[in-house]
Amino acid sequence: MKIAKNWENYECLDIGEGYKIERFGEYILKRPEPTAGGELDLQMTHFDGEFINGQWEHHLPESWILEYKDMKFELKLSEFKHLGIFPEQALNWDLIRSIHEKHKEPMRILNLFGYTGGATVASAWGNVEEVVHVDALKSANMRTQENLKLNNLEDKHVRTLVDDVLKFIEKEKRRGRTYHGIIMDPPSFGRGPKKEVWKIEEQLETLIQGAVELLDEDAVFLILNTYSRNLTPSYVLRTLKTYFNPEDGKFDSSKIGLPIKNKPFPLKAGNTTRWCKYGELMK
Repeated sequence: MKIAKNWENYECLDIGEGYKIERFGEYILKRPEPTAGGELDLQMTHFDGEFINGQWEHHLPESWILEYKDMKFELKLSEFKHLGIFPEQALNWDLIRSIHEKHKEPMRILNLFGYTGGATVASAWGNVEEVVHVDALKSANMRTQENLKLNNLEDKHVRTLVDDVLKFIEKEKRRGRTYHGIIMDPPSFGRGPKKEVWKIEEQLETLIQGAVELLDEDAVFLILNTYSRNLTPSYVLRTLKTYFNPEDGKFDSSKIGLPIKNKPFPLKAGNTTRWCKYGELMK
C-alpha cells in the first residue's frame, strides 16, 4: 500500500465505530467511514464539525483554506459529507509535480472526473500547453476555478468543462486531439449531467480503451484511481495493459491510504494504477 504521508495541515487522528476523526488545518471533524470497524481510541466529545444522520452539525466558517506544500485548496462542507478534497490523492499530486520537474517540454494534460481540481491544480503548476478538466457537475467545476484562482493559476491554459466523460472522450477522438498525460478519478457509481448512469465495474474497459486512444505518441503519464472493492489493483493493471503496454516507462498498481495517528495501520482509500515514462519517479 502506498501511503500519503507528506501532509502537515491534515491528519487522520483515529477511526472506529463507523467513523473517522480528521484534522483539516485547525478544525477537527468527525465523518462516517464505512470501513472503520473496532473502537475509537481517541476519546473526544467535541468536534468543530460532525456529520450525523445525513447532515452536518458544526461551528465552522462557510469555507476555509487547506495547504499542501505550496498548493492551496478551499474547503466547504457538503451535503454528502465531503469537503472538496481527498487527502490520499496527494500521492498523485506529488507524482504530477515530479513529472513537471523532469519533463521540460510543455504538456497537454486531461483530468477526467476532475471533481474540485486537486490534480488540475497540480497539473497547472508546471509547464503546460493546456490542461482540460472534465466533470459532470457544474458546481465541481466552479470550485476548481476558485482553487485555480487561489493558487494564482487562473491565467494558465486551463479549461473546465461540464460533460459526460465517455461522450467527451468520443468527441475528442473525432477532433483528433491527444494528451501527454491523462488522470482519471471515476466514482464507483454516479450519474452524468443528463442522468446518465455510471457503474465503474461495467464501464472500466470502455473508459480505459477510450482514454488510451487519446494518449499522444509522446505520452508521459497516465493515472487511474478506482474505489470498487470488486476491482483489485492487479485486475485494473491487467485491464490497462490489455489496451496500453508501451516498452518504455514503468507501471504500478496498489492500494493507497493515509496514516492514522492513533492506530498502527493505515486508512484504506481506494486504489491507484499508474504508468509513467520516467520510471524512476514511481515511488
